[in-house]
Amino acid sequence: MASDTARTRMPSADAAWLHMDRATNLMVINSLLLFDEQVYWPRVREIVRTRLVDRYPRFRQRVAESGGPRGGVFWEDDPHFDLDLHLHHLALPAPGDRAALQELVADLMAEPLDRAKALWHVYMVDGYGEGCAMYVRMHHCIADGIALARVMLSLTDSEPDAGIAAAQQVDEGGGLRSLVHTGWSAAEALAHEGMEAIAHPREELGRVAGAAQTDARALAHVFLAGDDAETALKGDLGVARRVAWSEPLPLGHVKDVAHQNEATVNDVLVAAMTGALREYLERRDSLVDQIRAFVPFNLRPLDRPLPAALGNKFGLVSLPLPVGARTAAERLRKVKQHMDAIKGSPEGVISYGVLEAMGHTPLKVESAILDLFSAKGTAVITNVPGPRETVYLAGTPVSAVAVWAPTSGSVSMSVSIFSYDGRVTVGVMADAGLVPDPETMVDGFQSELDALARIRPRRHPPRKRPASRSARPDA
Repeated sequence: MASDTARTRMPSADAAWLHMDRATNLMVINSLLLFDEQVYWPRVREIVRTRLVDRYPRFRQRVAESGGPRGGVFWEDDPHFDLDLHLHHLALPAPGDRAALQELVADLMAEPLDRAKALWHVYMVDGYGEGCAMYVRMHHCIADGIALARVMLSLTDSEPDAGIAAAQQVDEGGGLRSLVHTGWSAAEALAHEGMEAIAHPREELGRVAGAAQTDARALAHVFLAGDDAETALKGDLGVARRVAWSEPLPLGHVKDVAHQNEATVNDVLVAAMTGALREYLERRDSLVDQIRAFVPFNLRPLDRPLPAALGNKFGLVSLPLPVGARTAAERLRKVKQHMDAIKGSPEGVISYGVLEAMGHTPLKVESAILDLFSAKGTAVITNVPGPRETVYLAGTPVSAVAVWAPTSGSVSMSVSIFSYDGRVTVGVMADAGLVPDPETMVDGFQSELDALARIRPRRHPPRKRPASRSARPDA
């Protein structure tokens, strides 16, 4: 088993995510893998032990906090770590359909993680139709969503007959580098899906470092922007959650829409969600010109192996969603404008600096900053590209993947878009009191994609050819 110091100080940005935990908004990243046939769970147990617990120390450590001038938050080895306390085998209640699984996942989402133990759980669920499901919960203080997606997918293989241990090689730093069998290149996938701004974080950090005036404006934008518009999606939060996800939709269809409209895949997906939100707000007499969503901005080099300590390396940028725009074409045009603007903004880097600073402040101050920041948005939207080909868990093909990023402070809803095997799945997690029917948003997302596909491509007028000299009147 890989070794680590018995006690390690938690980086301040990770500590900030730890302290954001509230009963009404738990800082837990949730993932769901669906299967059309039964998985052999004893083999999954050994894969989790070998590829997760043995490789990454955080999955066998717990949180320790101490006061005093040298106090702080630490990771320490759990002397009583027991893998079976983190792996749970459940049977889905009848009728074993999507509604039953959504209810089970929503119930588990509302349960806080026990800080006396390692902050993660895996639920192996039998009886989902003819197959089964695996639901994974990992606390945000362990790592950011992109890192945890890579960790989770490292449990899978590109071939059904792969062994328990993943391929490894020693990199220049002497640590273990995981070569995920899927052949998934996160940097390549992100660039392909149109997220150029987060595909080259080193260049972005270097550019921002020398722009003090721009930094000041970005910092002002983070904190001095007014609170987001009051709608049916904002209000007092409760503990209960509601969750829904779509059938996998053809990614090629989305790419065709993007190509026809000179947009990126990400532009189209965000525009489709904007249309779904418009429809939801309109039905509740709560439509406004725009609402804002928080979008993760990756700051971790995507062409490098994950460090064993994992951690958070991302910021958040504020993305206006033009829900008031009347047509699908107008919504797509405005979303593209806003997406292009945030790709060149230092706001993501600035917000990461704010998170690091928050981790050093007293809890009351941190809570006040969180309330101030979270009031400026209504939802979190993430788009994570996964493997482009079918992958297998313990020899069984994964049929679909859904993920949900946590929401913090007063934010009521998380929308996560995950592409896998040529298809894309959208998942919605929301406060049960404010959004009791997230499945209607999922339906609206698919309807809006259909509307975007019906947009007639803009035709550029043909360029006039200059007349020849002999044809000119003054020739």
